[in-house]
Amino acid sequence: MDRNPSPPSSEAEEEGDAVGSTVYSKHWLFSILTRLIELISPEKSEPSGNPEGIQTELDEEMENDICKVWDMSMDEDVALFLQEFNAPDIFMGVFAKSKCPRLTEICVGILGNMACFQDICLSISKDENLGLLLTCLSQPEVANVWVERIRDSPSVYDCVCFIMSSSTNVELLVKVGEVVDKLFDLDEELMLNWIKSGTCQSVGPSTDDSPEELPDFKIVPCILEAAKQVRSDSPEGLDVYMHILQLLTTVDEGIQAIVQAPDGGKETWALLYDLICHELCQPDDPPIIVQEQKT
Repeated sequence: MDRNPSPPSSEAEEEGDAVGSTVYSKHWLFSILTRLIELISPEKSEPSGNPEGIQTELDEEMENDICKVWDMSMDEDVALFLQEFNAPDIFMGVFAKSKCPRLTEICVGILGNMACFQDICLSISKDENLGLLLTCLSQPEVANVWVERIRDSPSVYDCVCFIMSSSTNVELLVKVGEVVDKLFDLDEELMLNWIKSGTCQSVGPSTDDSPEELPDFKIVPCILEAAKQVRSDSPEGLDVYMHILQLLTTVDEGIQAIVQAPDGGKETWALLYDLICHELCQPDDPPIIVQEQKT
């Protein structure tokens, strides 16, 4: 007797819903992306609420779910699935419209994980609106694209110097230092341009929380200020900034920038002398003589 075929087993359903070779659910991931779109959708606005209709805080359930996606995005199959469903474009919408710092932070983290995979990194690098600098600079296939883009954008120098000279956030300073270190290591021309940059212009149209003009910056004092800031809390960060100084000394212009600083290079000498005498040398080490060579 003819009859309808039996429904698929639950195991078959689960297998069809799995993302690649993982046990993660396509349906669940898609539902999170949909909820993310709804969070920043103009239709969510209410006359008496936020004028832009955008949440400034995440509810606990949504934060937990989107954080799960953040963790899952370290898996290449999940990252490719997110790429297939245009997750980077959704995240761009979050960056443009969200007033919730936590949501922005999580979405940046997901993009950072996705950019660790070559094909996705290539795609992200072609989008002028997306900039995951350190991750993309570490990918040989796309590093030149980013170096050229940064070289053609003087405002990057302005912003980097502003952060190094004024920030007290050690983690931020370490990351910025790693970017500068990578840039100088990859491209001597860019390093020379930054060494020669004696002044900086406004970074762009002013906003309520940013100055209309930034002060004139020299690269060496900014590097030294950042090095002093990270010194006590991040030995790894200090190593990064010492390596940046070492890279500067590989070109004559860099050496001149150090010795022709407003203080005549005294700050550089004082920092290096202090590091050698108080951190590199131990009380029971054989005596050494530290001399300053004047030319």
